[in-house]
Amino acid sequence: MTADPNRELLEIARRIAVAAGELAAARRAAGVEVAASKSSPEDVVTFADREVEQFIRRSLAEARPNDGFFGEESIDSASAGTSGLTWVVDPIDGTVNYLYGIPAYNISIAVVEGEPDPQTWRPLAGCVVNPVLGEVFTATDARGAHLGTKPLHVNPPVDLSQALVATGFGYNSDVRVKQGLVLAGLIGQVRDIRRIGAAALDLCYLAAGRYDAYYERGLNPWDHAAGALIAAEAGARVSGFGQAAAGRDFTLAAEPLLAALLEPIIRTLFDEAGL
Repeated sequence: MTADPNRELLEIARRIAVAAGELAAARRAAGVEVAASKSSPEDVVTFADREVEQFIRRSLAEARPNDGFFGEESIDSASAGTSGLTWVVDPIDGTVNYLYGIPAYNISIAVVEGEPDPQTWRPLAGCVVNPVLGEVFTATDARGAHLGTKPLHVNPPVDLSQALVATGFGYNSDVRVKQGLVLAGLIGQVRDIRRIGAAALDLCYLAAGRYDAYYERGLNPWDHAAGALIAAEAGARVSGFGQAAAGRDFTLAAEPLLAALLEPIIRTLFDEAGL
C-alpha cells in the first residue's frame, strides 16, 4: 500500500502541536509575562509565544529540513524552503485568553503547498490543539476532519433565525467600534452570537457542530490556516466575499446553504459600517 504523504505530514503536525501545547500549558501554570505589544497596546505577545514558536520551528526543521516556515512571532525570519511546502504556525492563538487564564487558547500548525498566501496556497494538513481541554482537531486534504478519532461534520442547514454565529474583533479600537455596528445589525437576525477570541478554535468548533457559522475580518494566515482546512473538511464552505478565498479581507465559514444566506447580509452590514 502506498503511504499517504499528507497523512505523514499530519502526524508530524499532530506530534509537534501536542508537545507545544504541553509546553504552553506548563509556562501558563508557571506564570505569564508580557514580552511586547504588536499592532496596538491591546495586541500583546508573551515570552511563552516566542518560546513555543521556537520549539515548533526547531522541531519542524528536524523533521522536514527542506520545508519553509511562516510563524506569527518570526515573520521577519520566515524561510521559503526548497520543497514547495510551507508550515504556517500560530504558537499560541488566543494570547489574551492565555494571558488571563481563560481556557480557550490553542496551538495551530498547518502545512500548505505554495507560498504562505491564503489566496494561492493549497492546504494539505492541519492540527489545532487546545491543551487545557486536551482536544486535538485534525484534517488532511480530501480525507475529512476529526476531533481525536471522531469524524467531524458541520451542522445541517438551519433557518437564519436559528443560527448560532461566532465572530471575532480586531485589536484596533476604531475597527472594533465598526465591527460592533455589524454585530448590532446581525444579532437580531440570528439565534445568538459567540465570541471566544481564538480564530482557530472558532473554526474547529464550527466543524464540530458547536456553532452554525463563523465570520471575521482581519485574520492573518496563521490564524486560520489549520482551522479553515478542518472546517472545510467537515463540510463547511470557507471563503471570502464572492469568489475570493478566505483571508484578511473577510472569512466566512458555514454549512453552504447558510453561508449563502449570511454572506450578502454581512456584506451589506460591512458597507454600512464603513469596513
